[in-house]
Amino acid sequence: MQDAIRREALNWIKEANYDLVRARRSLSEGDYALSVFMSQQAIEKAFKALVIALKRRSPPRTHDLVTLFQEIHELITLPTEVIDKLPEISQYYVSARYPNAGLEVPSERINKAQAVRALEAAEVVIAIANKTLGVTQSN
Repeated sequence: MQDAIRREALNWIKEANYDLVRARRSLSEGDYALSVFMSQQAIEKAFKALVIALKRRSPPRTHDLVTLFQEIHELITLPTEVIDKLPEISQYYVSARYPNAGLEVPSERINKAQAVRALEAAEVVIAIANKTLGVTQSN
């Protein structure tokens, strides 16, 4: 059973690392809406990996980063500035992808500063999750 839990957690963190690469690539290409979405996804998947590994159960079925962090906040430490960014980044799950879900045309409205903020937070979360799970990444 423990091997199955570890494998599932490692699958989630592996995908989180791939999403972080996608977020970086999108930022460098100027696709800021995609970059913020991929940063949100990277954090979400990292948090879910940590819930699986540290709490030994399935993570909540949500995309809300604040809710997911609340599941593990007593088990990991994030910098306050990252925690403070979670509500902003969480909203990108919807607002960065759908017209009129906050922004009329997200691909034209989300800017580089937003993408940089989200990516910086994602990089911190992923680094902490990788370290916690004993994963080494060369991304």
